[in-house]
Amino acid sequence: MLKYFVKVFLAFCAISSVFACTSTNSKPLLIGFSVDSSSIVFGNINEVGLLQLKNAPAADSVFHNLISVLQTPSEKDTAIKEMPIDGNISVKGNEVVFVPEKPFVKNRDYLVITYLNARFGNAEDIMKGELSYGVKPTQRVLTR
Repeated sequence: MLKYFVKVFLAFCAISSVFACTSTNSKPLLIGFSVDSSSIVFGNINEVGLLQLKNAPAADSVFHNLISVLQTPSEKDTAIKEMPIDGNISVKGNEVVFVPEKPFVKNRDYLVITYLNARFGNAEDIMKGELSYGVKPTQRVLTR
C-alpha cells in the first residue's frame, strides 16, 4: 500500500515538474527591423526577463551578452567572415531595441543571435528526453 502511494506521489511530481517548465508566455520572440530599418526590434519578451532588463543599469554588459548582430558576407565576399555590428541596446516600453553605430546596408543580410526568452527546454523536450544542458539562443537572419 505504501509503495502505491509513493508511486502516485512520484508520478504527480513528474507531471507537475513538466507543467512547471512550460512557459506562460507561449508567444514566440519577434525579431525584425523597425519601420524605417534603422534598428532591430525584439518583441514578445517574457515579463520577468523584461522587468530584469528594465532594472539593469544602461551600461551593464548584460545587454551585450544577450544580443549579437553579425553582418553576413555577400555572395561576392566569400573570403570575408561574419563581422559583429557595434551598437546600443535599450528597453523601450515592452520591446528591446538595437540601434547600430553605422546604418544598416540595403540588401545586406544580418544574423541576429539572442538569448532573450531562452530556456533549457519545454515540456515536449522533457518528454522526448531532449533536454539540453545549456540554453539555446534564438537565431534569425534579417535582410535589410
